[in-house]
Amino acid sequence: MRVGAYEVNTIETGRFRLDGGAMFGVVPKVLWERTNPADDKNRISMALRSLLIRGNGRTILVDCGAGEKWSPKQIEMYAIDHSQNDMDRSLAKFGVSREDVTDVVLTHLHFDHVGGATRYNEKREVVLSFPNADYLVQEENLSHAHAPSEKDRASFIESTIEPLQSSRRIKLLKGDRDLIPGVQIVVTHGHTPGQNLVKVSGDKKTILFCGDTIPTASHIPVPYVMGFDLYPMTTIEEKKKLLKEAVEENWTLVWAHDPDTAACTVQCKDGRYSRRGDVVV
Repeated sequence: MRVGAYEVNTIETGRFRLDGGAMFGVVPKVLWERTNPADDKNRISMALRSLLIRGNGRTILVDCGAGEKWSPKQIEMYAIDHSQNDMDRSLAKFGVSREDVTDVVLTHLHFDHVGGATRYNEKREVVLSFPNADYLVQEENLSHAHAPSEKDRASFIESTIEPLQSSRRIKLLKGDRDLIPGVQIVVTHGHTPGQNLVKVSGDKKTILFCGDTIPTASHIPVPYVMGFDLYPMTTIEEKKKLLKEAVEENWTLVWAHDPDTAACTVQCKDGRYSRRGDVVV
């Protein structure tokens, strides 16, 4: 999709599974399983989706999936699957290589969003996956990753974060900001402190990459908040604000984890938000 000065595309870097109850919090299974059926371990299928933004001399990647530095036990636990899509094949569809990427915007440092930031080389050494890129993350999220709570400690993998930080390619952000003209960082705090959402605007079009504030189209209803969120009431208020703007200005929302729908618009009827129409991005 063309948005102002930029070509914007979604790419998938794989699939994985997490517990459906954890993904939908207090929402009863009888409701969420209608759209997200669970396997025999109560896990639902989820995409590892990134956003590719090209223009003005920049190739920007928003999030980089779980990566491939996983043990057999971890692969089985999370059902990590790269058989259909991985980073290299998905970038190649748009004529892009890892070396072409100039900026990697990390929404946050949970393993399913940052794991692909580093990889093993032929000597089994951990190296940057995008050697010419700067890696952008909120300073607040990096600080939290080094001192997580008991609730979210398992979501941060130090063996990924430490090599990234020691590479000195991390660029720390503080709050909302324009990254480049037409590309804006919007910070949320409900899921995890200092999460970057990315908004691309131009030619009366706007695309918002929703990160884990609204991870799938099934999470559009305001009460549908993940059990993983550290501050669920904050997430609810953030969702209300974002969804209201999305309806009023006809934004396209991109879902980081929806297994079936990459992007769609939303509507509001009788105070309730729902998906309106799917959009190809």
